Amino acid sequence: MIPYGRQEITQADIDAVLNVLQSDFLTQGPMVPRFEKAVAEYCGISHALAVNSATSALHIACLALGLGPGDWLWTSPITFVASANCGLYCGARVDFVDIDPLTYNLSVEALEQKLVHAEKAGCLPKVVVPVHLCGQPCNMQAIHELSKRYGFKIIEDASHAIGGKYRGEPIGNCRYSDITVFSFHPVKIITTAEGGMALTNNAALAEKMNLLRSHGITRDAALMTHEPDGPWYYQQTDLGFNYRMTELQAALGVSQMYRLDEYVTRRHQLAERYNRLLAELPVTTPWQHPDGYSGLHLYVIRLKLNAIDKTHRQVFESLRQQKIGVNVHYIPVHTQPYYRDLCPDTDALAESESYYAEAISLPMYPGLAEHEQDAVVSALRAAL
Repeated sequence: MIPYGRQEITQADIDAVLNVLQSDFLTQGPMVPRFEKAVAEYCGISHALAVNSATSALHIACLALGLGPGDWLWTSPITFVASANCGLYCGARVDFVDIDPLTYNLSVEALEQKLVHAEKAGCLPKVVVPVHLCGQPCNMQAIHELSKRYGFKIIEDASHAIGGKYRGEPIGNCRYSDITVFSFHPVKIITTAEGGMALTNNAALAEKMNLLRSHGITRDAALMTHEPDGPWYYQQTDLGFNYRMTELQAALGVSQMYRLDEYVTRRHQLAERYNRLLAELPVTTPWQHPDGYSGLHLYVIRLKLNAIDKTHRQVFESLRQQKIGVNVHYIPVHTQPYYRDLCPDTDALAESESYYAEAISLPMYPGLAEHEQDAVVSALRAAL
């Protein structure tokens, strides 16, 4: 089976993890700060906080921005459920903005129309979460302009996008957002097995997220309500969580960071080759906005169903039967049973549902060999 995504683990990665296993610290040691520093320097950001998953990063980002009961969080329906769930974790309500038909990211036009109506109804969002689907950045400058006009905060869900660029600058620099979140799940661009990171240029937000990721506990006397009882003393000043990243994960992340640009370059080579090989088939290949340089976590095609005599499911199942581990990213969140009653206005999400009816993610990872890519294309041709 050729999977849709696969991590690459080198001897250098194994050695880095082994060194930690033989050290004094398996958690809360020097490797997590080192990993944070590597990512911060790469992205040109002031603060980077490693956690045990991107879901955890989204949660503490929402809390740091003060999201709570009575507030709204808006995001794209074409994403993993975590982009929306983080709002519910905080007691807020969640709604969705339809996607752009070319980039499959949150549509700026749909967002602006929704904001106009929400302002009249008195239910503007407190937080908007644009998702950089497949690694392609959203139109962040336009979203940022709307945030200044309508007063919402921005969390970039860049789980797919480390190593990418927007307007020539690294995704993650928070030029147009309050907080950016990365994922290091095994199928992502680099991995820490499980893990995530929240990045910000705001010192107060960083301090809050740092507190929340570790039980709300501080050993910093400046943050305590009174002088420490002694050198052993700590205080819980907030209700936090155990969202810390381990030293093992961080060591793997540090090692993988050395190959980040190499990985993204290889993904672009594979995407360009897919584009050539698929040019004559009845599919739509990914369109890349000239303002962005995608991390290319995923390579999503859309079937031209009116040009073939097969259904979306038949093509998908044929590929799986031919040992091609395709997937669909994603089932629109608003169609999930848990969300159906929360988002009844599905007519406003027609582009998202159209995308879902046609989308298939083909294998995309740096270790994909050209003969394997040829096999993917041959299987797709047969399936069509």
